[in-house]
Amino acid sequence: MYLKKLILFFGLLFSFVPFAFATDLTIYTYDSFNSEWGPGPTVFKRFQEQCQCKLKIVALGDAGLMLNRVILEKANPKADILLGINDSHLGKAFEADIFTSYQSPLLTKIPQHLQMDAQYRITPFDYGFMAFVYDSEKIKSPPQSLEDLLAPRYQNKIVIEDPRTSSPGLSFLHWTISVYGEEGYLDYWKKLSPNLLTITSGWSAAYGMFTKGETPLVLSYATSPAYHLEYEKTERYQAAVFAEGHYQQVEFAGIVKGTKKEKRAQEFIDFMLSAAFQNAIPLTNWMFPVIEYQPLPDSFRIAARPASVKTLDFDRVYQQNSKWLKSWTRALGN
Repeated sequence: MYLKKLILFFGLLFSFVPFAFATDLTIYTYDSFNSEWGPGPTVFKRFQEQCQCKLKIVALGDAGLMLNRVILEKANPKADILLGINDSHLGKAFEADIFTSYQSPLLTKIPQHLQMDAQYRITPFDYGFMAFVYDSEKIKSPPQSLEDLLAPRYQNKIVIEDPRTSSPGLSFLHWTISVYGEEGYLDYWKKLSPNLLTITSGWSAAYGMFTKGETPLVLSYATSPAYHLEYEKTERYQAAVFAEGHYQQVEFAGIVKGTKKEKRAQEFIDFMLSAAFQNAIPLTNWMFPVIEYQPLPDSFRIAARPASVKTLDFDRVYQQNSKWLKSWTRALGN
């Protein structure tokens, strides 16, 4: 009798093991998304409570590192969802064929210009605009265009990020190409060079120099001033609004092809477009949500939304980016 009960017990135990593992979902994202101040801890907890399942979150530096990891694992995928690539990486991702299609019913709530794939391989979750943020106590007449940044009064006063290692830096390179074209962007950069105090490897280093007072002008996001207003109660830091428009950056998530948890992954994509996720974006990721279920925080009244938006076709970026970066490196003397 005891043996029969033991066999029955282990039979029931192992019958539940596959089900338990089936509820898990592995998400690759970038470091700051899953940091203590980012949206990750909030939104991932909310999803786990909703689905009664367990998430495994793997933070892998930046968007480029995440994408490369998924491509390397393509034959034996470890992730179910890639969360946080931007439009600069779409061409490479699509060429590698790493995503499976999913059309969430909530896509109808998202503005059409933010939906960049007719095959629904990726789903947008937030967006923002590149901008030069300035210290209004040190700069009384801020620049009003990219051309204004070339003025002698800004000599050694601008800090930007390296486009070879930084997402904002790469977006600024693309911004100059969108305005001046491939025939004129290098000439612009050569003229800008004397005004660059330094080029940092990433956003954190550049913005740290800015907030420490080492430079009065930094490449960041149009939403950056809202952070200072929200948490420091100051409007000292402002985003310069440029006449020719600002470069747009959209962030996406995609379901990794080959996942064995496709239904759960689709459930997460739907959750990502719900109020529980979207409402957390402004004050954690400091971007605009793709669906505004509620009014933006009051601090976002100083987050610039430019009238004109600059973009580049992601296929063109994929085909030309390596050439652009090599030319940029030569033009600025490495």
